Amino acid sequence: MAKILGIGAVETPEAVEVTDIGAGEGFEAEVIVYNCDCHTYQQVISLFCRYIPGMTPTRAFELAWQIDHQGSAVVFQGGQHEAQTIAGHLANGGLRVSVR
Repeated sequence: MAKILGIGAVETPEAVEVTDIGAGEGFEAEVIVYNCDCHTYQQVISLFCRYIPGMTPTRAFELAWQIDHQGSAVVFQGGQHEAQTIAGHLANGGLRVSVR
């Protein structure tokens, strides 16, 4: 608790980062990005944050690291149409992607 300008104790809210990037259970499709060694982390993070709903820079970095070190990562789970749209944007950005 913090005291602010003599008004008494005010409870400080806890900061919470939302990292959900898809629809959870019951999703129809997932977007997978594969390592291609032709993009910087910053380029990948920028594409993810621009085109994947709910993506944060922190989560984008984690996914980029996974792709770099493990060869691929699921970056989105959700409806088929939305997955195809996201995959198209990422592919236009030069990333190797698939939808399954």
